[in-house]
Amino acid sequence: MLAARADASSTPCDASLASHSEATLDRFSRTIFRSLRRADQRKWAHAYLNGLLVTPGKKSVRRLAAAISSDPSVVQSLRQFVSLSPWDFDSVMEELTCWVADHRTEAVWPLGRVILPKRGDRSVGVHRYFDLSSGRTLNCQLGLGSFLCVGTARVPVDWCLHLPPYWIEDRDRRRDARIPDSEEYRPLWAHALRLVDRLSARTGSSSAVVLVDMSDEPDVGHLLNGLTKRRRDFVIAVPPHLAVLPIGDGTVGASAPVSAKARVSSQSPESTVVTLPDGPQRIARLQTSLIHLPGGWQGRSPGPPYRLFTEVDGDHAPGPMWLTSLAHSSLAEVASIAALNTETQAVIGSMERDFGMLDFEGRSFPGWYHHMALVSAAYAYRRLSGPATDSPLDGRRSAAQQVP
Repeated sequence: MLAARADASSTPCDASLASHSEATLDRFSRTIFRSLRRADQRKWAHAYLNGLLVTPGKKSVRRLAAAISSDPSVVQSLRQFVSLSPWDFDSVMEELTCWVADHRTEAVWPLGRVILPKRGDRSVGVHRYFDLSSGRTLNCQLGLGSFLCVGTARVPVDWCLHLPPYWIEDRDRRRDARIPDSEEYRPLWAHALRLVDRLSARTGSSSAVVLVDMSDEPDVGHLLNGLTKRRRDFVIAVPPHLAVLPIGDGTVGASAPVSAKARVSSQSPESTVVTLPDGPQRIARLQTSLIHLPGGWQGRSPGPPYRLFTEVDGDHAPGPMWLTSLAHSSLAEVASIAALNTETQAVIGSMERDFGMLDFEGRSFPGWYHHMALVSAAYAYRRLSGPATDSPLDGRRSAAQQVP
């Protein structure tokens, strides 16, 4: 591991704090990366993690290396570790999930989308993608991550990279990007179910509520059905055109499907108190309606009830259209869960700006997952290890000080 360099101008208190931070980071690193089989892999995992935490600005491999060592060979070693070294992403993220879960997590599982702009078309999974929030078509990689909530913190614990069909079907692309033979095409809703299944297996939780924005997913019905079959509650932003069956307008059998937007827009707004993630409350004006989904549940009709709701401003302009299985919970409760989505996107923004998520220079499938694991570990450490971790290691380290 890396040893702290005591600065000649530091006070005994400063040195003590640096030593404590280094010891804390070392314990964290040994826990999260203990599945790595070789000592050199664990050494460079610790070095890369440390670099992400102490390097200001852009987190290129060259800048990470310069922040932790004066040895020029460290650049190539870090690059080799992330892009070429054979270590298992799933095992590291399972350790990270268990470490985060030990911090008394909340019963909501947010899923968040990350858009990583890229130049050219050689980075794994890069494609033209229309971003609904910005109204722009981007050349980017698209990932979906799962998070655990610890107090006001949203901590990433797993990721999936979306690969369009032509990345799966093109043998040359697969070979060049080192995409495993087992990797197949999955639409975004299938990635969401995969993340939920993995988080269920790793935590043993059967009661957490899934929260995700799928307002641009045309086949969101598959996700809704999949979560219902798993008996997993959810709060999901759905497309305005999603077909729903109103409840309360005569018998369900006589009701014709209408769009979610048409149904909820016909309801009078009502005020409710929404509790924000950091504690404050605000008054929100919401339109809401109980509905069924066409097709029933496992052949039985009409199936379970769902609540559809959206927040409106003074002009009754609708916000995201949310659908929840928590039909009998209060509107305040489900609206407060939906409010967590904004915080999840803010976390992704912080990871992009401050933890190097956007700065990976490699192009391979394993490299993308390795980088995301390391960025997630750095973010989790900074958020959950206390104020003493703000500067985990002090100054430049010599490669000779690292444990072989």
